[in-house]
Amino acid sequence: MYTLLFDTLVADSFFSPMRTIYVVSDSQLEEIKHKQRQEELDNLEASRKRLEENYQSRIKILDERQHELQEELKALAPAEKKTELFAEGTEKCAVKA
Repeated sequence: MYTLLFDTLVADSFFSPMRTIYVVSDSQLEEIKHKQRQEELDNLEASRKRLEENYQSRIKILDERQHELQEELKALAPAEKKTELFAEGTEKCAVKA
């Protein structure tokens, strides 16, 4: 068991890729951080804009559908009133007889 652990440790150290280390000055590091933060901010603003556009688009679709349904209800309302009046008329006729 110990041999297997030792072999793995030795094999990993010989065959693992070497890591690259970069040395940068403080001013370069600050510039890199600044660029990263600016990119993140730009991405957030773009994402917010897309979300707002999608939201407005969805609101428009819902408003259009609501308007269509209201128009359909208006068109159905007179027919319902006529049906109610007809039903009331037949009840009155039935009572007189």
